[in-house]
Amino acid sequence: MTVTAAEHAAMLRALEIADRGPRGVNPQVGAVILSPSGDVLAEGWHRGAGTPHAEVDALSRLSPAQRRGATAVVTLEPCNHTGRTGPCAVALVEAGVARVVYALDDPGDHSGGGADRLRAAGVQVVAGEQADAARALIAGWLAVQRLGRPHVTVKWAQSLDGRAAAADGSSQWITGPEARADVHRRRAEADAIVVGTGTVLVDDPALTARDGDALLPHQPIPVVIGARDTPADAALRRHPHEPLFYPQHDLHAVLEDLRGSGVQRVFVEGGPTLASAFLAAGLADDVLAYLAPVLLGGPRLALTDIGVATIAEARRLVVDEWLPLGPDLLAIARVEAPDPVLTNAGGSAARTETTRNEGGS
Repeated sequence: MTVTAAEHAAMLRALEIADRGPRGVNPQVGAVILSPSGDVLAEGWHRGAGTPHAEVDALSRLSPAQRRGATAVVTLEPCNHTGRTGPCAVALVEAGVARVVYALDDPGDHSGGGADRLRAAGVQVVAGEQADAARALIAGWLAVQRLGRPHVTVKWAQSLDGRAAAADGSSQWITGPEARADVHRRRAEADAIVVGTGTVLVDDPALTARDGDALLPHQPIPVVIGARDTPADAALRRHPHEPLFYPQHDLHAVLEDLRGSGVQRVFVEGGPTLASAFLAAGLADDVLAYLAPVLLGGPRLALTDIGVATIAEARRLVVDEWLPLGPDLLAIARVEAPDPVLTNAGGSAARTETTRNEGGS
């Protein structure tokens, strides 16, 4: 079955209003209800864990007579799972909706299957309308469902000879202003920015995302890993978000806790020790390596031990882009294949249940 022009327009609107919802434990979803003649009757979106899903939010604005025979246009397959709210597929059937058009299948083992439930009840179902746009909208949430943890980007800046700092520890600035501005833009795309206590004590970073001196609209939550205390007057304590402190070195446990808080994208910017720890644990999905045309020499390498004893164990990356930034060069790369450490160390997706209703929505 093909979609009508009215349904196509309604999906574009549903994607637009879905973005009003918060990025967190649950996906951002939008819904538009059309009359049998294609007129817009109502719209709704998911406002976060514990609130009505988009379809139910839209249906709640209609009378029983308006619901019967209507078409629901939704950015994600109506769920088939009971959490704090009942299955949206059942709500649509009980409302008398005659047709459902949705963009993406729900990947959850328990929340998926709504389309089959609708079809079994005699509802016409069309899947895949604007799937790419819907996938881009909730890419972070989909990554969490696939990985069982937040998506992790590890970033570092280095000299051409692989050093993160000069022999005396000074590192400001290896790269130029264009590269530093790029880092801030990417910080603003993350939900959390992670450093170690060593970075806090040596550099006293603010961990904000800025455009010059101005804060960007979205700020990542500052996260500090390590047993040493953070000074009371540290710059990160003046961050717009309350910092999170983890006095431990269990990265799987940290990511699990962040996942439960609704964090989807983690930006690791904590120096060689922390960057190496994430890589060694198999917890890095993307790498951002900023290369500056300077030579420093000395012992302060950009990475330390990551568990590679022989060339056969090298961590292979796929470089998606080489991006010139003024005099510097950014390598945007991803890990070529899942690391066996991730599968065996308790951080795999298999050990956690991933559903659309996770978090009690």
